[in-house]
Amino acid sequence: MERGAASRPVPHRWVRSLLRQPRHVVLAALVAGLLLGPHLPVAARWAAAALIGVASCAAASAGTVGKRVAITIVLAAAALALGAWIATARLRALDHTGLRPWVGHAVDLRAVVLTPPRARRFGRSVALARIGAGPGSGERVLIEAVGALPPGVGEEVRVRGGFRSLPAFEDSSRRAGAHALLRADSVVATGRRRPGLLGVVDGARERAERALDSGLPSSLAGLARGMVLGEDDRLDPAMRDDFRASGLAHLVAASGANVALLAAMALALGAAVGIPRTPRLIGALLLIAGYVPLAGGGPSIQRAGVMGVAALVAAIASQPASRWYALLLAAMVTLVINPRAVEDPGWQLSFLAVVALIVLVPPLRGRLARRMPRPPAEAIAVCLAAAAATAPLIALHFGRLSWVTVPANLLAAPAVAPVMWLGTLAAALGQLSPALASPFTAVAAWPLAFVAWTGHAAAALPGARAEAHLAPALAGAWWVGLALLAVGAVRERLATALRRGRSIIAARSPRRLAGILAAPAVVAVVVIAGAVRAPPAARSLVVSALDIGQGDATLIQDRGAAVLIDTGPPDSPILDRLRAAGVERLDVLVVTHVQLDHEGGAAAVLGAFPVGLVLDGRDGNPTPEGDRFASVARLRGVRLVRPQAGQRVRAGPIALDVLSPRVEPRALHAGQDPNQRAIVAELHDGSFSMLLTSDAESDVLLGLPLGSADVLKVSHHGSADPGLPELLRRVRPAIAIIEVGRHNPYGHPAPETVRELGDGPRVLRTDRDGTIRLRPRPGAIGIQAHA
Repeated sequence: MERGAASRPVPHRWVRSLLRQPRHVVLAALVAGLLLGPHLPVAARWAAAALIGVASCAAASAGTVGKRVAITIVLAAAALALGAWIATARLRALDHTGLRPWVGHAVDLRAVVLTPPRARRFGRSVALARIGAGPGSGERVLIEAVGALPPGVGEEVRVRGGFRSLPAFEDSSRRAGAHALLRADSVVATGRRRPGLLGVVDGARERAERALDSGLPSSLAGLARGMVLGEDDRLDPAMRDDFRASGLAHLVAASGANVALLAAMALALGAAVGIPRTPRLIGALLLIAGYVPLAGGGPSIQRAGVMGVAALVAAIASQPASRWYALLLAAMVTLVINPRAVEDPGWQLSFLAVVALIVLVPPLRGRLARRMPRPPAEAIAVCLAAAAATAPLIALHFGRLSWVTVPANLLAAPAVAPVMWLGTLAAALGQLSPALASPFTAVAAWPLAFVAWTGHAAAALPGARAEAHLAPALAGAWWVGLALLAVGAVRERLATALRRGRSIIAARSPRRLAGILAAPAVVAVVVIAGAVRAPPAARSLVVSALDIGQGDATLIQDRGAAVLIDTGPPDSPILDRLRAAGVERLDVLVVTHVQLDHEGGAAAVLGAFPVGLVLDGRDGNPTPEGDRFASVARLRGVRLVRPQAGQRVRAGPIALDVLSPRVEPRALHAGQDPNQRAIVAELHDGSFSMLLTSDAESDVLLGLPLGSADVLKVSHHGSADPGLPELLRRVRPAIAIIEVGRHNPYGHPAPETVRELGDGPRVLRTDRDGTIRLRPRPGAIGIQAHA
């Protein structure tokens, strides 16, 4: 009976595939568990239970086939549950921190820099570091300092400063394992470096960097470091912008192309000097294993390294290499190391590009090869497949799309391999002496210059900087369309419908290629045409200094999000002003401090509009108006959030960075003027910035990490402030706004304040100009007054 059952043909192709490659199914289930476990643990458990149910049904069927399928499915269910458990346990371990009690406290510690410093706004720089000696020893933090940080990865520094909660916008640092922001007052290199194998890698990287710098101008040296070592932070800012616009940014992020070219060079050189096949493969494997940490060890290069090693191991074992198995293995390794890697755009783009190369390149290459020589057919197929698959993801993450990506990559392609090979040889010889590397970098300067010119020329073409806003559903529809096209479902349906005729796809005619290439173009037009547009002439951001009398009320609106900072006195027309501005709800209400001309209208606003949250600046000071608005907030279920320096509050594209006050025990400032503890914040929305000072004057402001801003809200209704000239020199605003009431009894704005402002920014005043609306647009700020 068993023999007869075993001899029966297997009726379904997926069953045959399942029996032929069961390890693929089990590994795919493990990866699915790693993906689902941290985010959808219930879904992972239900999926495992469903697989076991399917296995039971398969086992009930007669024959050996059913039992083999059942065993495979049970193993897949176990792998799914195991992956979910591993991911959950890894996240628990990665998130464990002892730094929470130290947030808000000053520290003096030593740390090792893990990433090259990156420049931020207002002259600041940040770098990921691991604490050595001090609170939180062994944990990762993000160091932020004014000025430059020591540039060497692996260098030990002594840091004096204070811990802050990691801001919400630091997603990449959080994914990398950072548990807090260390805002540094001073950072000094100790001269020591981290020991062990990583210290050896640091030394090799430094020597490689010096080798790639030798004999090259700074812009080309930065490009060489990017293309060989993946150090995109060293790229010239203008060149980086050109590469993003032209779709060449992937060239300066170490990935699969680097590993493939490195392995090809190692195998070719080994063959040239007569090294046998197996030692050649082992040498290439060791070279890739050393290159991954040398190139930064990010998710993309991890994926490429694992796939390269898997392919070489298969070659050593004389087994056929499976690209799908290598890809699943790479996904498993990167997700076990850090389950949050899947949230990284670089990880997503890297894996999606490889999937596109596996699925789309063979059919495209086959059809193109009928019309042209194989090398250009291969290059065009690779560029088309990668661009088609990654374009929706780029639009989702970055809001842009470049129509020149394919021609730019085709033009730059011939220069990529020479740069990688010459740069690798230069880096290898540079371990002995930079002088030995100079001849190779001198030759590499020619293809480097060509790549740089290609990026610059392509970025200047129409369509290179198109703005794209793509809904996730549309991106999903595009990928489904590509998948259907790749597996031939579209062709089969058309062939069935037109079985008596020669369909465009089934027919062996010159029109077949046009039909195959036109299908994704049609889908692209349907999906993307409504989502892509030229950059708008003006932003939708509107900042309004509301005319509410003697007090402050600043309204910020952008793309449906709204933030109100202060509400003026109790009898102010704040509700009328908000309704006139089209406000229907507030994402954030900020009450900067407990004074009647700032908090007086807060209870009325909370009673009249839905409010997301209140940034509550009362600072422990009880007042009748403050108690009233807090009571209304609690009754309406509105969350009250205490401000603290380093905090970022977001509402859509609007971001408020809180600069002051610092959280400290109430006893330290009891009885202090509330103006000294008022909320000071920076508004960021795209390239626009504004310093919102409330009533805090220069004695507070000049102690904060201020940088330049487009607009300054003048402190305390324009009262006399001896430090105002220095503040203006540091902030350099184009516009200064004074929110002040007409005929107020305080003499605001003070004559000396008006005089100091007279020779600097354009001054706008609510007592004279009424409600003032600012509409930032590229290169200018539109001003509308309502006096």
